[in-house]
Amino acid sequence: MFTTIELFAGAGGLALGVEKAGFKTLGLVEFDKDACDTLCKNRPNWNVICDDIANISDMDLEKYFRIKKGKLDLLSGGAPCQAFSYAGKRLGLEDARGTLFYHYAVFLEKLQPKMFLFENVRGLLTHDGGKTYSTMLKIFEKAGYEIYRKVLNAWDYGVAQKRERLITIGIRKDLKDEIHYEFPTPHTYKPVLRDVLQNVPESLGVPYGEKKRKIFELVPAGGYWRDIDPDIAKEYMKSCWYMEGGRTGILRRLSMDEPSLTVLTSPSQKQTERCHPLEARPFTVRENARCQSFPDEWEFCGNVMSQYKQVGNAVPVNLAYDIAVKIHEALEGR
Repeated sequence: MFTTIELFAGAGGLALGVEKAGFKTLGLVEFDKDACDTLCKNRPNWNVICDDIANISDMDLEKYFRIKKGKLDLLSGGAPCQAFSYAGKRLGLEDARGTLFYHYAVFLEKLQPKMFLFENVRGLLTHDGGKTYSTMLKIFEKAGYEIYRKVLNAWDYGVAQKRERLITIGIRKDLKDEIHYEFPTPHTYKPVLRDVLQNVPESLGVPYGEKKRKIFELVPAGGYWRDIDPDIAKEYMKSCWYMEGGRTGILRRLSMDEPSLTVLTSPSQKQTERCHPLEARPFTVRENARCQSFPDEWEFCGNVMSQYKQVGNAVPVNLAYDIAVKIHEALEGR
């Protein structure tokens, strides 16, 4: 069975998809205690390391994970993007020091896995004028990897949500003639909310206040602030009323015949609302989890806001699975 180590594991969306694709998880590193509790509760057999990654990357990783350099099949994860110092013109590992990505790169250098999966938001492409991602790619290449990258929309891969992720795949250069990776082909059918919001188990949720709820009752499914009385909309939007642009996220109510917009880390944010199609309320934690393609039996730990955050930060399980299946196939083809 192919082996994997995951960094910045969160609540396990990526890890669950990778496991489902046939990988054995040797360890998952995560700093947030509630997310660690979630991982441990659902997978007691997983080696969950609840610690600051800076403490772990400094160790003898071969000894810590009991695997020799070059033998790990896959390193996966996605570090939050932070600007680099560009202290030197070498654009090497030292330029990334002080960022969370630095520790991902240290794992890569020390363990030299056959392949890596690095996922992040699409915005990483333009972060700091594109310099951040450009430096990451140079570091990956200097670590000895051939790089493949593509922006994938989760909606194309069995997820009832529009969510774009930048996927970077690395193949160790000494294996590039043996391992060939192809990104997954989009599915023929793209699910909508009607497919995932039926018979959802009860879970925690945060309702709107009475005033906001009454306003949302005026908004039709699939509509937003332009679809109600302008005087009511203007009073609700206040200064936002005078902003430029479509402001389509304000007073936005989703429809059962469309996918969810990107699931957020909070149940209600004024300029990016995701009101339930049939009821005047935000989605519950479990409804958001359905939109992220988590199985219903996957339980989240912590208070309600922590659970929303864990779900919102996760990689959609079905997207992770399709990417990981192709990695598995590539490794099998050696």
